[in-house]
Amino acid sequence: MTLAAVSDAGPLIHLAEIDPLELLSAFDTPLVPEAVYEEVDAGGVPDRLADIPYELVEADESRVDAEELDAGERAAISIAKERGVVLLTDDLAARETASETDVEVHGSIGVIALGYAGGILERDEAASLMRALQRETSLFVTEAVVEPGIRMLDEQ
Repeated sequence: MTLAAVSDAGPLIHLAEIDPLELLSAFDTPLVPEAVYEEVDAGGVPDRLADIPYELVEADESRVDAEELDAGERAAISIAKERGVVLLTDDLAARETASETDVEVHGSIGVIALGYAGGILERDEAASLMRALQRETSLFVTEAVVEPGIRMLDEQ
């Protein structure tokens, strides 16, 4: 199965904070818009990003009319729409904007679940990483999001 995705800054930052950035390798060459790379670079590109193959891509973020989103989120949505790929974002407004245009969206929890489904992670390791997203990262995520994610592991 091939699965293509474009990421905004959130999953790159949050997964790097708990270390499993290599889960992005579950996707066929993840796409990273230049605007997202610049945003991540401002805070220091995670060392682990160099360990995974990704493609830096240009995007016309002006194609997405959503003033509440930053340039990286608009660029990622634009690429997801243009190329018909999955959008990786942890931002609720970006999720809503993408969903309105029928773009499939997954956040960091979904990336971890995909890592489990793809045999990259064991079930307990995936559940532990989901809890770590809540406790050890800058991502605001509640039990109401983490627990269904963990239940999703058991349903696979």
